[in-house]
Amino acid sequence: MNNFKLEKLPLTKDIETKSVLKKLNEAHRALAELKGLVSSIPNEHILINTLGLQEAKDSSEIENIITTHDDLYKAELNLDGLKSLDAKEVQNYISALKIGYSLISKRNILTNNNIIEIQAELEKNNAGFRKVPGTALKNATTGEVVYTPPQDYETIKELMTNLEQFINDDSLSDFDPIVKMAIIHFQFESIHPFYDGNGRTGRIINVLYLVMKDLLDL
Repeated sequence: MNNFKLEKLPLTKDIETKSVLKKLNEAHRALAELKGLVSSIPNEHILINTLGLQEAKDSSEIENIITTHDDLYKAELNLDGLKSLDAKEVQNYISALKIGYSLISKRNILTNNNIIEIQAELEKNNAGFRKVPGTALKNATTGEVVYTPPQDYETIKELMTNLEQFINDDSLSDFDPIVKMAIIHFQFESIHPFYDGNGRTGRIINVLYLVMKDLLDL
């Protein structure tokens, strides 16, 4: 994987295999069920806010940011001014997700500036795309480098511009939107454009893309 060379999109090979198509049917059914369930609830924002907390908690746990539901709900309500460090991280995730939803709701496109804004809210900084080389993904146990993403700022910017076009121009690929979302996620995480917050930013992009493709309403 460390010798892997990242190519621009669209992909040149067909990845919609028979097994992928079978899984697609299951995924579309599940999303349709969720979308229908939400529309039947008198105040869907109660459910959405709760799911937002759960999504933020689960996504953050992947990054070893561990918090409890009690801490999250207290932080959301600002009870006793209690906000643990991890709860703050999850709150940042929720805020970034809401900002992202607001941005795509205006024009139904997701730009690099939007992605930078989402990551800035997550990390509470304005570092933008990586400009200093040295980023590598390592095995947490052994310290072995398992993947080295693009190091040069101009290459990162070029690949992200290509990804932006792929996200928003459906004429570049006729893959199913869920397959396309997976490709977008793989490409984004492989570019690894930020110093930190790439995983959480990528998972927010997934949710926003489902909304853009009308597979989710909220």
